[in-house]
Amino acid sequence: MSEIPYKIYLSEKEIPTAWYNVRADMKNKPAPLLNPGTGEPLSAEDLMPIFCEELCKQEMNNTDKWIDIPGEIVDFYKMYRPSPLVRAYCLEKALGTPAHIYYKFEGNNTSGSHKLNSAIAQAYYAKKQGLKGVTTETGAGQWGTALSMSTAYFGLDCQVYMVKVSYEQKPFRREVMRTYGATVTPSPSMTTNVGRKINEQFPGTDGSLGCAISEAVEAATSQEGYRYVLGSVLNQVLLHQSVIGLEAKAALDKYGIKADMIIGCAGGGSNLGGLISPFVGEMLRGEADYEIIAVEPASCPSLTRGSYVYDFCDTGRVCPLAKMYTLGSNFMPAPNHAGGLRYHGMSSIVSQLYDDGYIKARSVKQTDVFAAAEKFARVEGILPAPESSHAIKVAIDEALKCKETGEAKNIVFGLTGTGYFDLVAYQKYNDGVMDDYIPTDEDIAASLAQCPKLG
Repeated sequence: MSEIPYKIYLSEKEIPTAWYNVRADMKNKPAPLLNPGTGEPLSAEDLMPIFCEELCKQEMNNTDKWIDIPGEIVDFYKMYRPSPLVRAYCLEKALGTPAHIYYKFEGNNTSGSHKLNSAIAQAYYAKKQGLKGVTTETGAGQWGTALSMSTAYFGLDCQVYMVKVSYEQKPFRREVMRTYGATVTPSPSMTTNVGRKINEQFPGTDGSLGCAISEAVEAATSQEGYRYVLGSVLNQVLLHQSVIGLEAKAALDKYGIKADMIIGCAGGGSNLGGLISPFVGEMLRGEADYEIIAVEPASCPSLTRGSYVYDFCDTGRVCPLAKMYTLGSNFMPAPNHAGGLRYHGMSSIVSQLYDDGYIKARSVKQTDVFAAAEKFARVEGILPAPESSHAIKVAIDEALKCKETGEAKNIVFGLTGTGYFDLVAYQKYNDGVMDDYIPTDEDIAASLAQCPKLG
């Protein structure tokens, strides 16, 4: 075997030209979206007043294993893909572990995260449909930044509802969006009916992704020539993000490396689902076995403490019902600094795989996450995003277990983005004023009690 370099690069010719649809290999398909009024399954046509037509078809496609990536999207990918798979030699040395640690680095683009993989696809289909613009929500701002870049590229209007706590904590990411031409509104706002209702129901709220989704959907459906686009949770998003896992697996295969463990942070499921899809596909087909760990914040633990039921995807209850692991659409997460993980539910694909036992889940405390982030930054030279640092925390934990047992496991995790716009969070950690709010069982039970009762 050749000596493994610090960075394993694929050639431009090895960029995936088709997305992998893991649903085609799932024996238990994700449960269908339901009409919140009738409780009946929705069709692609039912979704078209909200989403772009082609994206609706992708959302419902449970059968086609491979979906071709349009040439214009592949050409855009070439500006920053393929992204490197990095061997964390320095981290291994610092930990004194026999484990081999690899991370798939998705922060090597202006948006600073993996979100651009789906943003450019969704903007492309909106342009192809002849729309004027799109609306969306964003948590920490990575998705909003990626979408604003993509809409600028295709000449579309972009309206972003940014979770209020992130709007205030991360002003520079907000300004990147505005630089690319997006309008950015803190959510919940007083500019939409649902925003005013949420503000009345939860006075002084810091907001959540569920709130911002409600506002963005209302804005899209009340303007002619606009559609709503989403950066996580939906099947179509995990489909687009499969480029992460496809490239990671190709890079490992290039050097004959078999991953033992794959770790990703989990909020709505986009980066995790994209990273693990081709590996899970092998598990589903009986070709290989991996230990896959989803890592979520202890302040918003949908997989580890939520229920697997049908629930609204948004706080305002204007979106379809999805069967997922959820804390309840009225759950208001604490204002932690991993804004991209502050979502009450989880992707239906990830939820089904978790329920079927293909994925494990852990929740970790915020201060422990930032301790791991600083350890990583000091030896690997990249300041990681708070979201990504959840995966770093568990990767370090697992590497230290290998130190105890002497096992040389191959650990792969997703470094979804950089944290250079998250310095307020790092400041709070360094100043010792960061807390670890964890919801009580009573908090979660009260929220789950408001989930819709179906059948």
